[in-house]
Amino acid sequence: MELTLLAGNIPAYLITGAIAGIMAGMLGVGGGLVIVPVLVWLFRQQGMDESVVMHVAVGSSLATIIVTSIGSIQAHQRRGAVLWQQVKALTPGILAGALAGAAVAEQLPTLWLQRLFAIFVIVVGLRMAMNASSQAQRRMPGSAISMLAGSVIGAVSSIVGIGGGSLTVPWLSWHRIPMVNAVATSSACGLPIAVAGAIGFAWTGWEKSALPEFSTGYLYWPAIAGIVVSSYLLTPLGAKLAHQLSVPVLRRVFAFLLLLIGLRLLF
Repeated sequence: MELTLLAGNIPAYLITGAIAGIMAGMLGVGGGLVIVPVLVWLFRQQGMDESVVMHVAVGSSLATIIVTSIGSIQAHQRRGAVLWQQVKALTPGILAGALAGAAVAEQLPTLWLQRLFAIFVIVVGLRMAMNASSQAQRRMPGSAISMLAGSVIGAVSSIVGIGGGSLTVPWLSWHRIPMVNAVATSSACGLPIAVAGAIGFAWTGWEKSALPEFSTGYLYWPAIAGIVVSSYLLTPLGAKLAHQLSVPVLRRVFAFLLLLIGLRLLF
């Protein structure tokens, strides 16, 4: 791949990272909902082999979420909003699910992986929009159910390249966790998802001949580097907004963004 194409995409990577960082802090997501579709578009513009475009976008997204999640955790922890007991309960399942999800994604063609991603975010967006001001209904379950929930969150998040906030936030808020704490705790849960998922995508893509230069498996380092620089710097701003906006506003912003991205990718 020509260096001129790489250089030309650097501003796009930086802008994408800035948006992802604000999202991570404000909504408890890793930013993959923005990163994946943008990377898919950029990779196609620069002529990346179609058979690996979606896989490289998903794998690279997960790698960037490692850094984004760390920044988000630091910002929320300063406000004492992360519920570490819930992180501890979900993490074992998340790790197992994320590794399994990377293996499943490897078997899916690019087009089907893109469609799966689109349908997933539309469903979550509709659910959040219809429950923008709903109240929590249930107490947190025991360790076995939490581990199962973590497995589902980790697997789905790894397959579609996100930090899991679109599943973790609704799960926690439904179980009587205040929205601000759900966002903060989801940020912490995004770290094990990203680590396990990125390792899985690096491993499953290790010997693929169609991969571009500067890749480790399905991890494409020029995109990862450009995104993490700006995402890490902007995450504290998102966390500040999360503590200033009302719960219904947070939910509606989240829902609108999911629907917009899902429809764009599907059609």
